Amino acid sequence: MTMSESFPRLETDRLILRAAKLSDAEALYQVYADADVTRYLDMDAIASIDQARRIILHRSDRFRSGQAVRWGIALKSNNQLIGSCGFSLRPGFRAEIGYELASAYWRKGIMSETLAAVIDYGWRSTRLNRFEAFTMLGNIASAQLLLKLGFQEEGVLRDYGFWKGSFHDLRSFSLLRGDRGVPEQYQ
Repeated sequence: MTMSESFPRLETDRLILRAAKLSDAEALYQVYADADVTRYLDMDAIASIDQARRIILHRSDRFRSGQAVRWGIALKSNNQLIGSCGFSLRPGFRAEIGYELASAYWRKGIMSETLAAVIDYGWRSTRLNRFEAFTMLGNIASAQLLLKLGFQEEGVLRDYGFWKGSFHDLRSFSLLRGDRGVPEQYQ
C-alpha cells in the first residue's frame, strides 16, 4: 500500500482538508488545549503552542515515511484549522482512522463530511480492504458517527488501550471495501 508522494489536498462542500503547517500551530493549540476535545483521546490537553508545533512535525514525518496521513480540517470561509482527521496504515491492508474537532464545531456535520472524503481517498489511492476505528465506551457521539457512515460495530476490546495512566475498554468498528453501501467502484 502506498500513498502519494505529495500531500493530498481534499475539498468538500464546506471544507479544505490539507497538510497542517507550522503557521497553524496557534489554531491547533486552540483545539488540543480544550480538555473536552482530548477527553477520549490518548493524549492530555496540551499546554503550549510548542506542543502543537511538535504534533504538526510528527504528523509530517509519519506522512513522509508512508506510515500515516493526517489532514488538518479547515473551513473554506477562512482556511483556519478546526481539527484533524486521518489514518495510519496497518499490516493486512488495514488502516486505523482517527479524528478530533474543536468543540465549537461539534454536531454540525463537519466530521461526517470530513470522514466521507478521507475514506473515499483511502479507497481510491490505496489497496486498503478495511478501515477500523476504536472508541472509548463513553464516547457515544463518535460511535454514532461511525455507524452513520456505515461502519459496523464488532464488539468491545477489554483493556485494549492504555493512556492517561490507566487501561481502557474500546469499542471496535470496521468498514470493509466489500460492505453494502460502499460504492461499487471501490469494491
